[in-house]
Amino acid sequence: MSSFSITEPSRTQKWVAGALVVGYALITLLPLIWILTTGFKSPVDAISYPPKVFFEPSLEGYVNLFTTRTRVSPEQLQALPPPASWYEEIVRNRDMVIAGPSRYGERFLNSVIIGFGSTFLSVFLGTLAAYAFSRFKVPLKDDLLFFILSTRMMPPIAVAIPIFLMFRSLGLSDTHLGMILLYTAVNISLSVWLLKGFIDEIPREYEEAALIDGYTRFQAFYKVVLPQAATGIASTAIFCLIFSWNEYAFAVLLTSGTAQTAPPFIPTIIGVGGQDWPAVAAGATLFLVPVLVFTILLRKHLLRGITFGAVRK
Repeated sequence: MSSFSITEPSRTQKWVAGALVVGYALITLLPLIWILTTGFKSPVDAISYPPKVFFEPSLEGYVNLFTTRTRVSPEQLQALPPPASWYEEIVRNRDMVIAGPSRYGERFLNSVIIGFGSTFLSVFLGTLAAYAFSRFKVPLKDDLLFFILSTRMMPPIAVAIPIFLMFRSLGLSDTHLGMILLYTAVNISLSVWLLKGFIDEIPREYEEAALIDGYTRFQAFYKVVLPQAATGIASTAIFCLIFSWNEYAFAVLLTSGTAQTAPPFIPTIIGVGGQDWPAVAAGATLFLVPVLVFTILLRKHLLRGITFGAVRK
């Protein structure tokens, strides 16, 4: 008599589940693969119809992304010395010369500063607030938690004009500090609610034992609670960074030069005769890298954080 388990899936069920997962992964990855390949197409191949799946790779999109170019006459082009680099040769083949670097690097750096700065503040303040709500008797705790959550319910456009007027009065428009504070204010509700759930799962007995051993409340929090809540902190940091990194509406309204991030800048990349789609795709591909690397580095914490507290003994 063959053994049968109601919890162990059969071989057929495993194959079906695996096929569904692979199919879903292919469907979700297809747009990313298309963006990645478009970055290595020439402008002609990028807008060809029907779309080209097989093409001759070119770095023209990345060259156009990091440079500004100007068109010159054939006579002026012939009078120039030979190109000194491979990317200058690519530009010369389009009857243009490099006029200088583009501003993509500056906008990318702004995204790094604002995204990671607001993520750090959101997680730091959210951890302290979540610990207070979890461990202390706070008057009107449930009402305060609901109020914090309610700030996440309104769409950004609903408060865009008041925030714009406030930032203009305070001199925070188009500044790194202003955008970091704004994204922190938006993310703090998510941070508090996520981290409170993680800290609630940490037994109070650990802290009580540390206090009996002579630790102060802060030492017990720093040396006992924080290591236990590392999975929750990592998971919360990923979600906060994703919002700050991809946010578009506030970035368009409140920045224009000094603190402008990459999302509102990438669509403005204009090529000769229209949108430079390979350069746009190259910019979008590079823009994905920091969040992808950050998520991969914390993937173990993310998986543990999602299932934390799901199984109780």
